[in-house]
Amino acid sequence: MGKGVAGMEAMTPETSSTSRAVALVDRHWRMLIDGELRDARDGQTMPVVFPASGAVVGHLPSGSGFDVDDAAQAAKTASFSWAATSVAERASRLLALSDVVEQNGDELAWIDTIDNGSPIAVMRNDYVLAVELLRYFAGLALQIRGETIPVPARDALDFTLREPFGVVGRLVPFNHPLMFAASRIAAPLLAGNSVVLKPSEQTSLSALRMGELAVEIFPRGVLNVVTGTGTGVGEPLVSHPDVPRIGFTGSEAVGRRILRRAADSGVKTITLELGGKNPVIVFADADFDEAVDGVVRGMNFRWQGQSCGSTSRLFVHRSIFQRFIGELAHRMQALRVGDPMLLSTDVGPVVSEVQFNKVKQFIELGLSDPELELVTGGRPEDGPGFFISPTLFSAVGGAHGDLFSEEIFGPVLVAAPFDDYGGVIRLANSLPSGLTASVWTTNLHTALAAARDIQTGYLWVNWSSEHIAGASFGGVKNSGIGREESLEEIESYTQQKNVYIKF
Repeated sequence: MGKGVAGMEAMTPETSSTSRAVALVDRHWRMLIDGELRDARDGQTMPVVFPASGAVVGHLPSGSGFDVDDAAQAAKTASFSWAATSVAERASRLLALSDVVEQNGDELAWIDTIDNGSPIAVMRNDYVLAVELLRYFAGLALQIRGETIPVPARDALDFTLREPFGVVGRLVPFNHPLMFAASRIAAPLLAGNSVVLKPSEQTSLSALRMGELAVEIFPRGVLNVVTGTGTGVGEPLVSHPDVPRIGFTGSEAVGRRILRRAADSGVKTITLELGGKNPVIVFADADFDEAVDGVVRGMNFRWQGQSCGSTSRLFVHRSIFQRFIGELAHRMQALRVGDPMLLSTDVGPVVSEVQFNKVKQFIELGLSDPELELVTGGRPEDGPGFFISPTLFSAVGGAHGDLFSEEIFGPVLVAAPFDDYGGVIRLANSLPSGLTASVWTTNLHTALAAARDIQTGYLWVNWSSEHIAGASFGGVKNSGIGREESLEEIESYTQQKNVYIKF
């Protein structure tokens, strides 16, 4: 919603907020390629838009296939000596990166707030998470190991080695720019690969700043940061013959395109962490207040619902449905929507005009559906910035339509009642995705049964949203391939070689 909408916190004057943003990011941004900070080879740039006002506040390099070629060649050249570097030394470089991210964390948080639109308090937490994950992976260095296999012959030995792929292309999304840029390069670097990092074109600045900070930490060519569009940089990176390993976080549609594009140039190893229309189920015996708080937290409203793990399909037992929806709406209305540069703001703008229009279309679809009731939030109003208040639709007659089946990636939650365990499990599993799910109950039998029966990659019981370092994160069905945030992620950036020795 635009400025002046009821329920929105009074914002700092637009000119003041935008001028602060300009002062922080309107400078010469350069990519990191082969240990050097450089412009795009053809000199092209793209605008940086402040989502709170829609104003252009800076420009960044808009790379092309030529820049990808330069980065891939540099990474390939560097990969041999980096793979030969001891794993302890590689871990120490990650720790050094974690230190500079921590030392410059407040600056990086402000950059992300300007670039992404999420409130400064949220982005400050993101740099803390980035530091924690970098240090977590560095601590796993000595866990990269093979195994011995028993053989029939007494005068023979069989064992496995784990070796890096060489060059990894890592494509990260817009919703947690620095956190993803920093943490998702940790595993491939620790495993001995060099990396070409492609941040989202909507939120590239913190990755570029991290590249500046990392110039003296890694040998030249080991870490490269190339910015640009999906067409200009993403596709050439995915299809590059010198990049055998791809890791992508983003939408299912783009994930499918990556699989097709990569297959055109060779047989590559690809992991995908994709989206989901994730269910949250509240049984009648749940702790009522805890469950309401958990549903609000699970929707990740503090970053405008822009999270692949958001539990955006709510199913509540019919016996408590109306009471639950009423209290939920009350707590959603208490969230302060406004200028992301204010510490008091809970919900900022969505990341871009494109995303704003997409979310608005879903809201309009809900408003036109006679079987859906708008409980709170609703149609965004015209005004500066891409603001949408947390929105809740209720479907008393049961879940149906696009709002219950499509990932909106915005602050829109849909709710429906259910009557029995079997029915709600069928609803939870009815979509071709399965990234996260959340279940609220005080009954141990129900909790364990749901943990067994719900088709998902990551399940919370009486909790939501939080990730635990070391607990593998990833999806089933169309929500992805592979697991991250654990030892399994590091191993996925290695190839196993079997060695049989006859004495």
